[in-house]
Amino acid sequence: MTFLDQADRGIPTGLAKVLHLNWALTLLLATVASVGFLMLYSVAGGSFEPWAKAQMIRFGLGLAAMFIVGFIHIRFWRGIAPIAYAAGIVLLIIVEFFGSIGMGAQRWIDLGFIMLQPSELMKIALVMMLALYYDWLPREKVSRPLWVALPLVLTLIPTAMVLQQPDLGTAILIVASGGVVMFLAGVSLWYFIAAVSGGVGLVSLVMMSRGESWQILKDYQYKRIETFLDPSLDPLGSGYHITQSKIALGSGGLSGRGFMEGTQTRLNFLPEKHTDFIFTTLAEEFGFVGSISLLMLYLLVVVFCLVSAMRNRDRFGALLTGGIAATFFFFFAVNMAMVMGLIPVVGVPLPLVSYGGSAMLVLMAAFGLVQSAHIHRPR
Repeated sequence: MTFLDQADRGIPTGLAKVLHLNWALTLLLATVASVGFLMLYSVAGGSFEPWAKAQMIRFGLGLAAMFIVGFIHIRFWRGIAPIAYAAGIVLLIIVEFFGSIGMGAQRWIDLGFIMLQPSELMKIALVMMLALYYDWLPREKVSRPLWVALPLVLTLIPTAMVLQQPDLGTAILIVASGGVVMFLAGVSLWYFIAAVSGGVGLVSLVMMSRGESWQILKDYQYKRIETFLDPSLDPLGSGYHITQSKIALGSGGLSGRGFMEGTQTRLNFLPEKHTDFIFTTLAEEFGFVGSISLLMLYLLVVVFCLVSAMRNRDRFGALLTGGIAATFFFFFAVNMAMVMGLIPVVGVPLPLVSYGGSAMLVLMAAFGLVQSAHIHRPR
């Protein structure tokens, strides 16, 4: 029996669910999205076209999707987790053969009204599948090698398919999200130490493969690594993005140049200013204060999700919420680290702020799963 049955007798079920939505989380998401509207208005030179208006519409649709997903009982989402995972794999296969190509990568399916990116769906479907797996698995088996192997396979299959597109950034997010769910489920820390050691070895192997017939990464991805280590090697080519990004970040200072006063943005020195590098626009116009403020909003979203997960006695709901919180964290952490030059440029947008369609809708639907777990959790 859920708390809705116990505490809300006499109140219509629909009204009870509305009352018990995580409204603080909803307000935080709307605030972050509003920052995105503001920045998209700015990068368009003080116009709602072509980005801010479309982003508002997409957020409205995403908000509706969040409410709809949230009002559906968590038992339903537990039941369809394998279907969601299988559908994600099928869509990744479709992308491989029939996907649309953009910026040198084959990542999208053109549905006419939206460019669907299946890898975005896969990140959430994997979290659902792993949460179901560990909800089913007895706790004493969680760290046994045989039972650790299956979630690893479930994680590595979509990771390999996404790398093939190629999309290194999303592949990293998929691996990280899967690893967090395994950690939250109680998998022994020694497995993660072994994984880190293996990762170091894999990086060495990747670098050794360059120029060989079995080269692992694409040439442009190796160039990104070189540029990350020393952007001055090609300041007008592969190093241009990060060089201009650092200039914009530094020019903002403490309080910024002012709204719509960023020279890097206004003079079009900053590339991809409405998508992957929109954080640098915010940093230039609002400075360190604005950047930290956005970071705090993001961290509050993560904290609210984690608090909800810790209070949830349903194992599936708790792991699902924690996994989505981790996915969201890696999403903005990778983007911010990327534009600051702390990691190579991997093409990860800033969640709810960067201009995008499928990423926005999928992320809001994911927070709908968080709402569903919150509303229907046992008390």
